[in-house]
Amino acid sequence: MRRGRVFIYLAFIIALGLLAFVVVWQKYLKPTTTTTSQQPAPTQVIDVVNVVVLTQNVQRGALMEPAVLSLVPIQRDLFIQGMFSNINEVEGRMAKFDLDAGIPLTGSMLVDTAEQLSDTGSVAALSIPRGMVAVSIPISRLSSVSYAPQPGDSVNVIVTLMLTDLDPDFQSNLPNMAGIVIAPGTVGEEGPNYLTAQVSGGGEAGTAVGKAEVVTGLGQTVYSLPSEPQRPRLVSQSLLQNVTVLRVGEFPLEGEEPEPTPVPEEQPAEEPAEGEAAPAEPEAPEVITLIVTPQDAITLNYLLYYQTAMGSQLTLALRSAEDDTRVATEAVTLQYLLETYDIPVPAKLPYGVEPRVDKVQLPENVQPVETQPAQ
Repeated sequence: MRRGRVFIYLAFIIALGLLAFVVVWQKYLKPTTTTTSQQPAPTQVIDVVNVVVLTQNVQRGALMEPAVLSLVPIQRDLFIQGMFSNINEVEGRMAKFDLDAGIPLTGSMLVDTAEQLSDTGSVAALSIPRGMVAVSIPISRLSSVSYAPQPGDSVNVIVTLMLTDLDPDFQSNLPNMAGIVIAPGTVGEEGPNYLTAQVSGGGEAGTAVGKAEVVTGLGQTVYSLPSEPQRPRLVSQSLLQNVTVLRVGEFPLEGEEPEPTPVPEEQPAEEPAEGEAAPAEPEAPEVITLIVTPQDAITLNYLLYYQTAMGSQLTLALRSAEDDTRVATEAVTLQYLLETYDIPVPAKLPYGVEPRVDKVQLPENVQPVETQPAQ
């Protein structure tokens, strides 16, 4: 009896397990089959509007003509106030400043009259970053890398100074000139009744103040005078680095057409055709305009007046277009040259070359010898 009940219970438990498995299979494990066919998603309609854009670069003051204008569709939510959707609204107006091709035009980019254009300032000021200024310095062929720098290039500015020793009170070159002090004369005797000074040595400028020296081998003290005026001492150092060039040459005056900066190039001269005038040779630029900080502009201005008085020289060094690094440099003097490059001071020899050479210069150009044709 007992064994029969156990089988009944086992059969009941197995039946409940099968029922639970069927329910779980129907609810969670059985893959669902979709009978409805997938419908294509509806195409979203984008609302667009046409805007006026430039098809080529336009310079400041140029008239807007249909040849440089075009309509391009954009999403309406990208349309901002000030854009134009009709070419007729733009045609005949003038560019307020230089415009690049492909940009949508807005009202702030255009003016209606030349009077409005003249009030917008110079084109050069648009190329100067905020917080910077532009300053011009004179250049020559050697000081400007043979006129290689062009607007947008980066250069270093090297300064060369000539320094001399000065008397702190007189602010004049040493040595000072010596004079003779004459005491005032007494009553009844010849001579002035006041303290005066005369030039010593009989010259108009007086005699230079020398120094006492002991002659080697004789043990005798002599008074040495300088044989020539004081020689200035030369020093060169990198002044500014990574400076941007704004323009080479002069800016065109108001009313003049802007011209490319003339750069002299060595090209074979072409003979003009009969009846035509020979083309004018390009003039070498005399100034270059740099974009610097306000403090550097004051420094260049200070050195500019020294350069005018032949007391300093500014030289440019052209930088690589991909180089924006700054390098700590050492000032170059005669002592630096001798020590750094191991240049020995020539010994005083008991012989020398003839004739004597007091100045180093390049030899004169040797003219080619014309050969006679063979007979």
